[in-house]
Amino acid sequence: MREPVVTVISRRPAPRWRACAPWLALVALLVVPPLVSALASPQGVPQGWLLASLAQAATMIVFALSYNLLLGETGLLSFGHAAPAGLGALVAAHLFNRYAIALPLLPLVGGLGGAAFGVLTALVAARRAGTAFAMITLGLGELVAAAAWALPGWFGGEAGVGIDRASGPAWAGWTFGSDRQAYCVIAAWCIVASAAMFALSRAPFARLANAVRDNPVRAAALGVAPARVRAAMIVWGAGFAGVAGTLALINIELAAAESVGMMRSAAVLIATVTGGAASFFGPALGALVWVAFSVGVASVTRAWMLYVGLFFIVVVLDAPDGLAGFATRQRAWIARHGWRRGVRVWAPGAFAAACGALAFVLATQWAYAVRLRDTDPSAWLATLTSHEAWWLAASIVALAVLAVCFAYHARRLAGVFDAWEDKR
Repeated sequence: MREPVVTVISRRPAPRWRACAPWLALVALLVVPPLVSALASPQGVPQGWLLASLAQAATMIVFALSYNLLLGETGLLSFGHAAPAGLGALVAAHLFNRYAIALPLLPLVGGLGGAAFGVLTALVAARRAGTAFAMITLGLGELVAAAAWALPGWFGGEAGVGIDRASGPAWAGWTFGSDRQAYCVIAAWCIVASAAMFALSRAPFARLANAVRDNPVRAAALGVAPARVRAAMIVWGAGFAGVAGTLALINIELAAAESVGMMRSAAVLIATVTGGAASFFGPALGALVWVAFSVGVASVTRAWMLYVGLFFIVVVLDAPDGLAGFATRQRAWIARHGWRRGVRVWAPGAFAAACGALAFVLATQWAYAVRLRDTDPSAWLATLTSHEAWWLAASIVALAVLAVCFAYHARRLAGVFDAWEDKR
């Protein structure tokens, strides 16, 4: 009898640069664009819109990572994560206006305020998981949103609670009145908070949270109290959400009542799921995508929320593990098949995605132009002649057909390569 052939695969540890690459990318994102803009600017001062966009991205990264402590680490789906973020910012705003706290310490105050709300949430919801926990957080979030209009003295009503960054004590000659100095505080806190959450996710306590997430009954049989683990992680997540809310306060100098609403809770949920809750830096990637839509796409079209919804649906259907999981699977596929086959599959796939996206954008902007011809930037599409309209419609259909054909070709080619590897 012929002896079976056993292939021994050497599992080498991942290179250090691969572990450091996400951190280097985060630091480069926060530091390099302002430096380049400062050098390119005649006055040597970065442009305000760039700092505002980067500050919003840094805030959203901390917010999404804090939400992933609940969803990714503990398996808790929350529909009210904006409540601790908004309440933490309000606590920080009131204390800053009354006691003139140093601005670099203000996120710590907001984090304590968010953690205090997390304690209240844990008392109510820590014994539940799944749908029950989601509904409880939804109810708590709606209660806070309703209180924002019922208690204008605390929440500030429609105007919100504003602060003056320069009114606090100076640090080493910095008054934090300029956008550049405020952005330095936000970027530094983004890195510090991200590092703290990374350390928490690698701690033994996080392994207990993973056990409660995967099998709470077995974890309880081993002596772990699932309610206590959930409660502790709820408080941690709410605390870091308060830090994120305070970073937004520092950026725009306003804690608005809308910051505790359902819209912001939905935004962090979309960012986290889009990026990938199974990876630590997945939510950060999703946060960058969300900011790209809410800042970049929203500046050119009123249909940006429609594009966000479509992108979210495509990611959930085609990559349930998020963009980070999709990138990991593609890297594994390349390791198995090689770059040449990868290019042969990715090229038609990318072309199909481009054609499909272009067809959808043209159709959507055309519809918006006809409906809102006086206020939409793409109103010129509503002035097309009948001949031009027919050509535009034909182009949209042709692009859709090309997208379907090339997507089918890419999937078929990937299946063929997989079959060849299975036979080897």
